[in-house]
Amino acid sequence: MSLLVSVRDPSEVAPALMGGAQIIDAKEPSNGALGPVTLACLQQIEEQVPPTVPLSVALGDFVSAEAAAEAILALPLRRRSASLYVKLAPSADRADGNRSVLDGAVRAARRHRAAPAVIAVEYADRSRDPESSERVRSGAVLARVRGVLVDTAVKDGTSLLDWWSEDRLMAWSRSAREAGLLVAFAGSLGVSEVARAMGFGCDVIGVRGAACVGGRAGRIDAGLVRRLREVTDSIVPTPRTATVLSGCF
Repeated sequence: MSLLVSVRDPSEVAPALMGGAQIIDAKEPSNGALGPVTLACLQQIEEQVPPTVPLSVALGDFVSAEAAAEAILALPLRRRSASLYVKLAPSADRADGNRSVLDGAVRAARRHRAAPAVIAVEYADRSRDPESSERVRSGAVLARVRGVLVDTAVKDGTSLLDWWSEDRLMAWSRSAREAGLLVAFAGSLGVSEVARAMGFGCDVIGVRGAACVGGRAGRIDAGLVRRLREVTDSIVPTPRTATVLSGCF
């Protein structure tokens, strides 16, 4: 189990790492669930993240393959010794449109000098129908993304666990892992929600608000990150989890 902590600027990297964050995620929370930081800010964040620590970059929601590719190719990223990821949510009206967005993202990532892996994002609060999740999963598999993340689009005090039942989360995670995808959970998860979510079969837990003094719009606090890391460390890695952690996300 890896703990991902989202930072909004380079000054938050050090406390996140001091607290035990295993993946640093660049994200501007005021711009939404997958709000991207500016390219200048991203470059500064990358400079503060040791090359041996995985880095994740939130890109946003995309309705076209062209827009997704343009966003990826513009990233001022270099190859790293640790894993590098880009997260995006395909938001086309049709399943074939979502697949096209992911295909375009994967092609662009392969062309980028840093060769980031693509993580497809699904929003639990916009996907109440399990069949829609199956379409997202199938599209992710066919596009050959590296993993999938289920998050919440609206940050209104509800969490991922308010939108999807435990059974649905477990089924979603199981089907994704059986397809060879890495699985991540996020969505306003506090300490108690993180403890519960770990039992549903994921490889990464992502947090922002629970790691901040003052909520997701506040500042990263090393002590809060440390508390979350203690919770995620309480799970005993299975052989598959240990393999996943060696590759990070």
